[in-house]
Amino acid sequence: MINNKEKYTQIIKAESKRLGFISCGISKAAFLEEEAPRFESWLKNGHHGEMKFMEDHFDKRLDPRLLVDDAKSVVSLLINYYPSEAQNKDSYKISKYAYGKDYHNVIKKKLKKLLTALRTEIGEISGRAFIDIAPIMDKAWAAKSGLGWIGKHSNLITQQVGSFYFIAELIIDLELEYDHPTTDHCGTCTACIDACPTQAIVEPYKVDGSKCISYYTIELKDNLPMEAKGKMEDWMFGCDICQDVCPWNKFSKPHSEPLFNPNPELLSFSKKDWLEITEDTFEQIFKGTAIKRTQYKGLIRNIDFLKH
Repeated sequence: MINNKEKYTQIIKAESKRLGFISCGISKAAFLEEEAPRFESWLKNGHHGEMKFMEDHFDKRLDPRLLVDDAKSVVSLLINYYPSEAQNKDSYKISKYAYGKDYHNVIKKKLKKLLTALRTEIGEISGRAFIDIAPIMDKAWAAKSGLGWIGKHSNLITQQVGSFYFIAELIIDLELEYDHPTTDHCGTCTACIDACPTQAIVEPYKVDGSKCISYYTIELKDNLPMEAKGKMEDWMFGCDICQDVCPWNKFSKPHSEPLFNPNPELLSFSKKDWLEITEDTFEQIFKGTAIKRTQYKGLIRNIDFLKH
């Protein structure tokens, strides 16, 4: 006979699949003991650069029970964003995750639908949905619930689908059947470390975020550092280098979410087109996308840095 915990777990996993999430793993809501000292050391070493928000809500980042009253379970979800088409080879580059509509809005809607469906099927559930802008260690929870392992580049990797996916969470007050972590399959491979042009992966499993091309092109509001000159490899928004070289990403398959499909102009643009882009064209092409975060002024700053 199926008990409630098993029944509710099956419902959650079935509903998440129906809504387009490629994986669902569940962990007991508790303090992240192993991650706490690592995270504290990362902050003390200044590896978050000017991302001062990473210093906020330190305790909440490590304990989901401080985010949701009476939290019992953390439901981790993955959604694929690997594109079927790539940018023009003669172009300044944009990270694949930013090709389509802003994933925060797309995923938030899916999480709300999931929570509504669960309340319909199970009954009153108290909980909250979280994406990466919230104070939650999404990769740690996804690894804890068996969805993959954290690779040497600090991204979550899954044997079946690689690493080109977003991670989201539901923290709920429901006891469920819990999954277990998988094993690390990076082995002796150092492809990501060797390929990083700015040496942001300072040692296996440790990234100095303040040296990362994604940080330079998105988070850094000041001028880009001169030590990055000639090392950016034409990335003007984000960077996929450490994921592109990862052997596990040969298993990546194109996503099936229409909202992640890019504006055709984005794929066809050449360097010449980017050099001539006006603010009006920028607003038109990138309306509702993650690229709006850097704003027109920020994108032009990045392009100017790359071309000189």
